[in-house]
Amino acid sequence: MAWNKLGSLFSFLKFQGILQRLRQQQAPRQSERAREAAKRAEYPIRTYGAKVAWNHLHDWFILMLLVIIEVGLFVIHPFYRFVGKDMMGDLRYPMKDNTIPVWAVPIYSVLLPICVSIFFYYRRKDVHDLHHSVLGLLFAVLITAVITDAIKDAVGRPRPDFFWRCFPDGKDVYDKWGNVVCHGNKADIKEGHKSFPSGHASWSFAGLGYLSLYLAGKIHTFDRQGHIAKLCITLIPLLAASLVSISRVDDYWHHWNDVFAGGFLGLVVSAFCYRQFFPNPYDDDGWGPYAYFDALLEELSDNNGDGAAQTTNQLTAHQTMGVHIVNQTQGSKGDSDYGPSSRLDDIELGRR
Repeated sequence: MAWNKLGSLFSFLKFQGILQRLRQQQAPRQSERAREAAKRAEYPIRTYGAKVAWNHLHDWFILMLLVIIEVGLFVIHPFYRFVGKDMMGDLRYPMKDNTIPVWAVPIYSVLLPICVSIFFYYRRKDVHDLHHSVLGLLFAVLITAVITDAIKDAVGRPRPDFFWRCFPDGKDVYDKWGNVVCHGNKADIKEGHKSFPSGHASWSFAGLGYLSLYLAGKIHTFDRQGHIAKLCITLIPLLAASLVSISRVDDYWHHWNDVFAGGFLGLVVSAFCYRQFFPNPYDDDGWGPYAYFDALLEELSDNNGDGAAQTTNQLTAHQTMGVHIVNQTQGSKGDSDYGPSSRLDDIELGRR
């Protein structure tokens, strides 16, 4: 009798192990089905655009406020720092035109990422993705611009070509304290005190850095499949921003640390703004904004009545090897080894 009971126990444990392996094999398939189903959902502008924009009306007001602040910071005079004769050794570089003109910066750092967002909208018809990608981009660029110009005005660091801005005829004049007495064009002198940090670099890394993160999520750069081509596409915007930044040093408009500080500032701000609306690009759900999955769950909740209940059917066995089905609420951790279940897993379970 004891041997029979022991054999039944071993059979029971073996059966439980088989069930566990089956659930682990089915979990990735369920997640994949959920992701494919979620990607097919559409939220066009004509139907949902007004609602999405209205929900973020206060954000658009903040954007307008940032524009006004940026205009004010651009108009006011920067701090005119003391510049002595012995400091002119690093400030006598020739005046050159911009390789990348100022008017071109908003085109490649703002309009280009917006065009990419519009392209993905026409592929997926998701107004949440379009709205949030544009809103996050504008916040990244404007917050960066305000911080950059505020520091420029407060620091007042001379540009590498300051000597020729201050003394276009080459005849330097100093007061009794040894400070420069400029007789050049007032606009050139004002601009000559705005070296730190670089606005071209900060704008470039804010806009193109945001675009790089957006592309990484959309094309699944970090899907653990080893496709280097995706990584190259993701790095192209960062390469372009780096080349723009280098041109500022080559044109003698900035010192190298001006460019480094501006690029770092823009990249950090873009990362924070991107994460306000999108998951990490390396997440399984990194291809869509938070609002898209929330809208999908809300729609499923309305259709099912009782919401997207996180329940799953688990097979259990009695000691007599009889099998029955019980409903068990799924906890915060799934059965697989991949950690917490994603929003798409919740969507799949909500459909059951």
